Amino acid sequence: MPSKAPAERAAELTPEIVEAAPCRVFGFGGGTADALPPGIDPVDLLGGKGAGLAGMSRLGLPVPPGFTLSTPVCREFRQDGGQAPDWLKDQVSHALRRVGALTGGRFGSAAAPLLVAVRSGAAVSMPGMMDTVLNLGLNDVTVMGLAAWSGDSRFAWETYRRFIQMYGTVVMGIDHDCFERILDAVKQRRRCRLDSELTADDCRVLVREYQEMIVREVGRPFPQDVHEQLWQAIGAVFRSWNNRRAVFYRRLHGIPEHGGTAVTIQAMVFGNRGADSGTGVAFTRDPSTGENVLFGEFLPDAQGEDLVAGIRTPLPLSALEHVMPAVHAQLRDVARRLEAHLRDMQDLEFTVQQGRLYLLQTRSGKRTTQAAVRIAVHLAEEGVVTPEEAVDMVDMEALDHMLQPVLDPDAPRTLLAVGLAASPGAVTGRLAFTVADAQIRAARGEAVILCRTETDPEDIHGIHVAHGILTARGGMTSHAAVVARGMGKACVVGVAELIIDAGAMRAFIGGVAVGTSDTVTLDGSTGEVILGIVPTIRPALSDELAVLIGWADELKWLGCEPDGRRTA
Repeated sequence: MPSKAPAERAAELTPEIVEAAPCRVFGFGGGTADALPPGIDPVDLLGGKGAGLAGMSRLGLPVPPGFTLSTPVCREFRQDGGQAPDWLKDQVSHALRRVGALTGGRFGSAAAPLLVAVRSGAAVSMPGMMDTVLNLGLNDVTVMGLAAWSGDSRFAWETYRRFIQMYGTVVMGIDHDCFERILDAVKQRRRCRLDSELTADDCRVLVREYQEMIVREVGRPFPQDVHEQLWQAIGAVFRSWNNRRAVFYRRLHGIPEHGGTAVTIQAMVFGNRGADSGTGVAFTRDPSTGENVLFGEFLPDAQGEDLVAGIRTPLPLSALEHVMPAVHAQLRDVARRLEAHLRDMQDLEFTVQQGRLYLLQTRSGKRTTQAAVRIAVHLAEEGVVTPEEAVDMVDMEALDHMLQPVLDPDAPRTLLAVGLAASPGAVTGRLAFTVADAQIRAARGEAVILCRTETDPEDIHGIHVAHGILTARGGMTSHAAVVARGMGKACVVGVAELIIDAGAMRAFIGGVAVGTSDTVTLDGSTGEVILGIVPTIRPALSDELAVLIGWADELKWLGCEPDGRRTA
């Protein structure tokens, strides 16, 4: 059955889960996964991420081994003041040894260090709202082991630099800009434009300067004990369930507060190992249009955070077919298999390490209303779901998005630039360059377009009040694109000709200065950024929408709700 609505899914998180699962840590990897208590939905217990990884492992797909601390642990952790009991530490230590046995590494070892990712994963997808820590397990000693194991000193020190920056921000609470200022200063001294141009010695300098800054900022050194790193990171991810943006997102989408998040700890695989490595996101169908094509993006020589943060504009997934055809073919086969098995369009996260594919996540993909209708009807016509299930896959109250006016293709326009059409819709408004400005002006009734170099999860409040989103960097799977599609907002990203001068509250788009008093139109279906107002017309209804409405009417005639339940 396709995925349930957020409120319905979260309502299933009950105290019975705690009683039914005396074990709180569930492993996966090596073609298998730990058995779960009978009668418990895996998503409720393991969160969406943990359940997806366990399921893919059971299917024999290439999943790095790991384990999940279940959702009851989050609730217990909060109730116990953030302290981990000894029995939980024992379960985690056992799970770490099992992961080490599958990978040939050992957590904290100087000779063969096992590094892990610590990721959140609630029962309901909340993209970017909670925290993640990558590359955990590095310190001044294990970095030397990583260099020896990989034969690449620059990779080891660059990975350590990444870890300190992410851990310092997420766990130690240090402002991200403190790290960025040091990074920018080193790049300026070395006359580098990109992080990838930094040498091993440059990365060593960054590690030292980061560590010195941490002492100045928080009065204590960066932790060298890898077990301290791990438990502090687990606590930070559990606490992120109640951070400001996560709470706001749940209220916005009607997700109950009591559920909590699971935490998945997984062996690291490295997309930053060179030209034959990288990171990507793939959708089994186009999340904007619903077309039955493998859709996504790939960023060479990078880790996953580089892609979703929108710091670098990625390549279309078709580029992977040219540079790594065998990996692309394997990914295409995996996508087909998962969609058929899970009976819904899937959103996959993957890493390629030196030509080898690894899957890091699968979940039902967020999609526009137009795509939801098309996907539901096509899945039913393909025999994957029933017509009743297809109707249940679409929020009928959101269908009015498909009836909103679109730009008149024959109307004259002053085109400023063209970016990536990340989320469809035609909106006209005035640019706002900060979240605070967008909120103030939207509260006055003004139609605003949030204009950023790239968005991050903290921008959720501005995205909510804006009519549309415009970014200079990022791709179709960046945070801005994913959140905009989920909220039904028009979005254009990756506009190379957009240069923002936030201090002066203006932008240059295609060389034209545009301020907060100028009107701009976005076409999220074409990626066009237009100066002024463009006339609109009523859209033509799709054949798929007519079919879906027909099925819905038939269900009502039979006395059923859209989810197939009888009303009488």
